[in-house]
Amino acid sequence: MRTAVIDLLLTVGVEPLTILALLVVQVAAAAMARLGASRSEWIRLRFDDLRRWRRVRVSMRREHAQPAVEWPYGTFLQRLTPAVRAALLDLGVRRRVPAGQIVIHEGVRESHLILLEEGLTKVTAILPDGRTALLALRVGGDLVGEMSALNDRPRSATITTCGPTRYSVIAPDRFKNFLTRHPDAALELAAMVSDRLRWSNRRRIDFTSYPVKLRVARVIAELCRSHGRQDRHGVVIDVRLTQPELATICGAAETSVQKALRELRSDGLVETDYRRITVPDLEALARCGEVEPE
Repeated sequence: MRTAVIDLLLTVGVEPLTILALLVVQVAAAAMARLGASRSEWIRLRFDDLRRWRRVRVSMRREHAQPAVEWPYGTFLQRLTPAVRAALLDLGVRRRVPAGQIVIHEGVRESHLILLEEGLTKVTAILPDGRTALLALRVGGDLVGEMSALNDRPRSATITTCGPTRYSVIAPDRFKNFLTRHPDAALELAAMVSDRLRWSNRRRIDFTSYPVKLRVARVIAELCRSHGRQDRHGVVIDVRLTQPELATICGAAETSVQKALRELRSDGLVETDYRRITVPDLEALARCGEVEPE
């Protein structure tokens, strides 16, 4: 009988620790009854203790709960309301991968989405001449792979992790149903795609309007604002960029980018190490690149 009751309590979701406490109360009550104490009075007092104990546990959980995540500005998760954000985070299957892992392959016909929750990734594509072009960077809170999910076309780019990364894999049907249930999220998705298109158009304008040195300064300044980390030497870009990657995102030849970096170093605007860029004075670099103030 007791085993059946325990199974029932577990089935309806009662915590094992609570069941254990109830069993202890029952055994102790029987023992007290044999000693002549009032069984009902003793049980009432013990259940009062149990309720207080559960309130303390709930309070402790709340005190030690993780603080709400502040998603980077402009990311898809940052654009959503807390309730809609929670619904989206519940859609997928979570995974963790180390640095250097490809999570989406260019040209592959697949349609799931990836919701980045933690980490940094590179978006790259293969150029006709065989070079790899760095198209963008994506961080925790960003949504990637949404185009193939919505139009059922092959992947247009490759997504590679730059460090340990946590993300959710979301089936396209579940995401479409989510957008149907939350039309405000669909509007934010459209706004996100619009912002990415605007950024891409700005890069094309830069390619035709600015010399290479200014293009490099503009790209580095924007990377500092979006992915920089302040230290005692200035703003450090927390992305390991190769010079070929920097060249493709600037739309310039690698030799031209090398020359531009030498000039920026000579001007005291950047410091470079192996795949590492530090900007001592971000405002000065932004002025050099004619970047609009934030």
